[in-house]
Amino acid sequence: MAKLLYVRASPRGEESKSAQLAEAYLGSLRKANPDLEVDTLSVWDADLPVFDGNKVAAKINVMTGERHNAVQRTAWGQIIEIAGRFIAADRYLFAVPMWNSGIPYRLKHYIDVIHQPGMLWGLNPETGYFGLLENKHATLVLTSGAYAAEFPSPAFGVDLHSTYMRAWLNQAGVAAIDEIRFQPTLLTQDPAGDFERAKQTAIDLALAHNRV
Repeated sequence: MAKLLYVRASPRGEESKSAQLAEAYLGSLRKANPDLEVDTLSVWDADLPVFDGNKVAAKINVMTGERHNAVQRTAWGQIIEIAGRFIAADRYLFAVPMWNSGIPYRLKHYIDVIHQPGMLWGLNPETGYFGLLENKHATLVLTSGAYAAEFPSPAFGVDLHSTYMRAWLNQAGVAAIDEIRFQPTLLTQDPAGDFERAKQTAIDLALAHNRV
């Protein structure tokens, strides 16, 4: 049975356009895959620990092969538990609004907690980073108020949004990535129509994924 982790990055709940599009995709995906296991994680409701000095020291000890002391073992155990939920998924669905050209800070916090050596990545001193996740797939649902690829940049924003998500996932070993975009959500003459078209794109992408 395939397992999908659905990560919601907007604090707006059901009002979130990124969440609405993600759920349209998910609904279509589930129709053809009734046995699909879905784990939903809202980064705004998750109990994410502060990535403090003890966790940094534990991370460095993993990279250098040093042993953890008692405090570091406890700190690293928290990281293992949270990252384990991410690693256990076969597929990922991210609903991510653009904030200040990038991603919401709570999603960045989540990524900083789980993106750890020996879990999502390794480092070869001669060739650089390599991902540890294998045979995973991610779908990114991306929304932004003013930014759109066809608008002048940086006047209407800069896409550090999709580029960051793709770079992070690639470093973790996830190469198969699809996108669903509703951009812009505000500077459009037909927001309702544009949203419905984006929703249909989400449904169509899920149908395509169902055929794979």
